[in-house]
Amino acid sequence: MASRFALAAAQLCETRQRHARLGRLSVDLEPRDEADAYAIQDALHPCLASRGWGAVVGYKIGCTTLVMQRYLKIPNPCAGGIFASTVQHQHGRFAHADFVRVGVECEIAVRLAMDLGGPGTVVDRAAAASAVGECMAAIEIVDDRYVDYGSLGAPTLIADDFFGAGCVLGPPVADFDPTLLGAARASMRIDDRDVGSGVGTDILGEPLEALAWLANNLAQRGQHLRQGDFVLLGSLVQTQWVAAGQSVEIENDRLGAARADFL
Repeated sequence: MASRFALAAAQLCETRQRHARLGRLSVDLEPRDEADAYAIQDALHPCLASRGWGAVVGYKIGCTTLVMQRYLKIPNPCAGGIFASTVQHQHGRFAHADFVRVGVECEIAVRLAMDLGGPGTVVDRAAAASAVGECMAAIEIVDDRYVDYGSLGAPTLIADDFFGAGCVLGPPVADFDPTLLGAARASMRIDDRDVGSGVGTDILGEPLEALAWLANNLAQRGQHLRQGDFVLLGSLVQTQWVAAGQSVEIENDRLGAARADFL
């Protein structure tokens, strides 16, 4: 008999495949805490991969800034996977109809040059810095695929990859010192309207703390970050919801730019 984690993952997988809104999981399947949530997420990933989403090639970390913690009323970071089929580069083009309620976030991203973390290890900021091979500006694509996300609680949102729906990665900067990410400033525009800006230290006080947090979170689940994985460390601007026909641009003063068009 399938575990309740596998049954919950199957329900989330089917709902996401149909671009349907999730009301809530049945009472016997709802995650009771964040440990349950990540167990469901770990079962969801192979389910989606088998439906054509591709492998998990990166991770997103949510709620790493005060602006996002206040917006979502969640006081700690939350992680989700990013699938190969949902990643675009520099100038992304997305069909607006492929989402339930699509939004964008202004991110700092890193790609790993080596494996990081694993069971029995504790990763600190220095270890996180040494594993970074490239730094990038990025746009995270999020999807509010819920009837009322505020009523679900963090565990159910985590189980479903915490709004994750893809990303646009800016051009990689291979020679950037990751210890300087805290000083990076970025802004976001939708069409010709400025919608917000922020600085790297908005991410847990130091962006590499987010990377270390993720490595340690995965280690507790018997996993680790792998060479070539990328990580969206956190949004510097509150989530912005996007209408069909709009274009989104971010500009990072240290890492360059990225764009997403919603057709």
